Amino acid sequence: MSDYVRNLWYLAAWDHEVSPGGMMSRRLLDETWLIASLSDGTYAMLADRCPHRFVPLSKGQLQDDVIHCPYHGLGFDRTGACVHNPFPAPPPAHARARTMPVVHRHRGLWFWPGDPEQADPALIPDFAFVDRGGMQRSRLVIQGNYELMTDNLMDLTHAEFLHIASFGVNGSIFSGRQSVLTEESGAIWNNWDMEAVTPPMWAEPMLGDAELVDQWLHMRWHAPASMALTVGLAKAGTGRADMVVPVMTNPHIITPETRTSCHYFYDHEASPEAKALARQVFVEEDEPMIEAAQEALGDGDFWAARPAILETDAGAIRARRRLMQLRRAEAQAAA
Repeated sequence: MSDYVRNLWYLAAWDHEVSPGGMMSRRLLDETWLIASLSDGTYAMLADRCPHRFVPLSKGQLQDDVIHCPYHGLGFDRTGACVHNPFPAPPPAHARARTMPVVHRHRGLWFWPGDPEQADPALIPDFAFVDRGGMQRSRLVIQGNYELMTDNLMDLTHAEFLHIASFGVNGSIFSGRQSVLTEESGAIWNNWDMEAVTPPMWAEPMLGDAELVDQWLHMRWHAPASMALTVGLAKAGTGRADMVVPVMTNPHIITPETRTSCHYFYDHEASPEAKALARQVFVEEDEPMIEAAQEALGDGDFWAARPAILETDAGAIRARRRLMQLRRAEAQAAA
């Protein structure tokens, strides 16, 4: 698989995953990182490996915003500098832990693995809708490359085959209209609009037997793999004014764990039924296909495998090509 684009914001965790004054270790982009919650409400992100004898710092303690290694007691501050030596000598200046910029925004902790001078928080995609009541934020680890997961989310036609039991889309996408748009900001939209179609099975109790609906599925993508899905359902012929249910927008944010696995961040209503439905969709229906694709591809390159490209792949392919452009630009800048 290709190298990661470095000068981008990735989601490391939801904020509730790191308790106040606590620490958490997580594998991200093939390396293990420690995320620490500091006393001023901000966060620090250090390589989870002491530069002395390589012990995970996450096995130590966080005291007064200093992370103490459990092996020999060296303490490191948020900049990675060694600021405490338990022995009668100054803290060794050459002992320094690597760090990355980390920002708390939209109920998430976002990190920048590239040039810290370019880490502008204004570049974090807008997920302000995540900060709303009645929702629970969750995470899964999917055993597949993050771009395979992006392919899945940027081509929602698979719902007609994989999500029959969960979403019951009733063939509406087959008569839908697809449009793919790219904004100057770099956002890519893969939109499906269906007019006067049979409603999904879950909506039938809210409608009369003869009711048709207008339905729309709009997926927004920002590099590297931060997506937001908007779903709308209105009674047909009302100009989308007579809504069957309120418009729903949910995050689908993917961060590489390794070359062949990824973190999947999402939310759902805070109820046991909604949690179970989300796991059914992602774990029982989507993940087996992602795993099968990853197993078939192995360590091979996606393009070298000469994938057949369909018209419905337009959004996913545009996202892949955008990442290729970003990789190429970073390689040229480095050279």
